[in-house]
Amino acid sequence: MQVEGRDFRTIWPDRGHVSVIDQTRLPHAFETVSLRSMEDAARAIADMVVRGAPLIGAAGAYGAALAMCDDASDDGLRRACARLLATRPTAVNLRWGLERMERRLAALPASDRADAAFAEAAAIADEDAETCAAIGNHGESLIRAAFEKSGRDRVNVLTHCNAGWLATVDWGTALAPIYKAHRAGLPVHVFVDETRPRNQGASLTAWELAQEGVAHTVIVDNAGGHLMQRGEVDLCIVGSDRTTRAGDVCNKIGTYLKALAAKDCGVPFYAALPASTVDWRIVDGLRDIPIEERSPEEVTHLAGMAVDGRVERVRLTPQATPARNPAFDVTPSRLVTGLITERGVCDASAEGLASLFPAEAKAA
Repeated sequence: MQVEGRDFRTIWPDRGHVSVIDQTRLPHAFETVSLRSMEDAARAIADMVVRGAPLIGAAGAYGAALAMCDDASDDGLRRACARLLATRPTAVNLRWGLERMERRLAALPASDRADAAFAEAAAIADEDAETCAAIGNHGESLIRAAFEKSGRDRVNVLTHCNAGWLATVDWGTALAPIYKAHRAGLPVHVFVDETRPRNQGASLTAWELAQEGVAHTVIVDNAGGHLMQRGEVDLCIVGSDRTTRAGDVCNKIGTYLKALAAKDCGVPFYAALPASTVDWRIVDGLRDIPIEERSPEEVTHLAGMAVDGRVERVRLTPQATPARNPAFDVTPSRLVTGLITERGVCDASAEGLASLFPAEAKAA
């Protein structure tokens, strides 16, 4: 995707190391970081230098490849995968990517593992870009249909958090249909939830859309229901960090409330995700998906650019007031109109997913 007119991916091999976009610096500065070891990759995932389920999966794979440069033994492979897996618990793509790396490398002699690991990580990244482009193609038809139904001079899409190309290797999940629609000439406009507490919508989604020239408006998290009641939202598209085989969608905290509002207002509510985000091992998302609790300081403090251009961090709450920071919630499948995947759009149900992914569903 575009950064000041240049094509970029979020992660790429770079002279034996791995380069990533430092997402903690956006939108005020565009900087890249070089990951030179497995520990660098683990910290980048934990500190959200890289974030978003598909990108975490690719970053974990590259982290395993970096580990093989230092210790390619069986113990070294197991330790590296365990360390990387422990960085963030909710997004299933991390587990998926590391398990794929282990399967590829375990049968090889230690002397062959480093080169094979980098090749496999690159394959995961390339496949993610292709998958997200396919998600975009399938989702574009939904936006086109909503535009034709709206009778307005533009189609309004509401999204939550950042599920654009910054959350993947390229194109994105929830934003991929928007980019495809925009490039096809559809007059698409995006209502961007700010997405407290880390403000990934206001900081990252808005930055992405501006780079691509997509019309957008940032709104506070609690404004979405109001806009839906007034008929100003034609459809909602969100991403997913883990979707159960029954169609429950785990996504950034606040997604559930948007789905409730959409259901009440008759607004279609879609989740866009690759097959690697489906956890075929679980059915009940509320019971079985681990929800990451992040630092309360993400709630009590806020970073932003001051009038003089300096980026400052300020406290929002009284000094003695505690805070909780669950990073995700689970939207039950009954509130989800459909799932947009690389193989098409399906119902948010076991039957719907099995219709697109019969082999995966049968093996589960």
